Amino acid sequence: MPRQINLASRPSGWPTADNFDLVEVASQPLEEGQVRVRNQFMSVDPYMRGRMNDVPSYIPPFQLGRPLDGGAVGVVVESSSADLAEGDLVLHGLGWRDEAVLDAARARKLTPVEGLSNSAFLAVLGMTSLTAYAGLLDVASFKEGDAVFVSGAAGAVGSIVGQIAKLKGASLVVGSAGSAEKVEYLRGIGYDAAFNYKDAPVAEQLRKAAPDGIDVYFDNVGADHLEAAIGSLRTFGRVAMCGAIAVYNSTEPTPAPRNLALAIGKRLTLRGFIASDHADRMPAMVDEVGGWLREGRLSYEETIVDGLENAPEAFLGLLRGENTGKMIVRL
Repeated sequence: MPRQINLASRPSGWPTADNFDLVEVASQPLEEGQVRVRNQFMSVDPYMRGRMNDVPSYIPPFQLGRPLDGGAVGVVVESSSADLAEGDLVLHGLGWRDEAVLDAARARKLTPVEGLSNSAFLAVLGMTSLTAYAGLLDVASFKEGDAVFVSGAAGAVGSIVGQIAKLKGASLVVGSAGSAEKVEYLRGIGYDAAFNYKDAPVAEQLRKAAPDGIDVYFDNVGADHLEAAIGSLRTFGRVAMCGAIAVYNSTEPTPAPRNLALAIGKRLTLRGFIASDHADRMPAMVDEVGGWLREGRLSYEETIVDGLENAPEAFLGLLRGENTGKMIVRL
């Protein structure tokens, strides 16, 4: 029988395994225009933590007793649609289950890429790189010669942001990560400087890595990282606010950034964004990033966890920073 992961309860602070429930469900018959997809890979992402709370947001919360959802890649095993046939590889939004039934219009047919796992469509050829690409180039208005700081730089998005910045002519790219191993990884993929944010205050380490300041900050962390970046940003600096993983599990308001008033005199731009608002940039991203991949000029990492039953632990591991690159669950 098909299996799915339901939201069993809403967490207070850090989620635990008890907030998730693995259940078997009856196989759902197809209606006209629908397809049945056997999922191969599913994505776990930081934004999903916010959806576990019953609060208004840009995306509806997960419902108690109902399956979670998110990006997934799979193969059509049954179809009642003229648009998709059995055997087609598709991308869709019904992850957290090993079998998905959905309208064919909600699935995007994919062409497998020789030499790449199909999981790449959830990462380096999917929303991960779109987030990095649009966030850096459009939201932060990156230009050649800019000095760039990326927090959470060894994660799925951060690892791509730094490489795009270097490929586009950044004068300096600095990244923060949470372990010595991740710092070495960042240096290996082209970061000019990297530091472990656990070793010393972020502001102190950022000033050392970028003594002349920065022009762009790509924010995946928030809190002390955002405060440090505001302190180091030069006049007319720009911040692309992608995420704030440092505060997702907080039960008390975070005190940082305490220096936001600096944004006035420095004439800073701090702009939040959601990748789906930039969907029109997907073709340009795939074309450019795909070219860099073929030329061997851009690399990416995936942290693979096997089994739907282990999806909750993969998600919790993501929140703990245990991944390098994209966290993927292989079904």
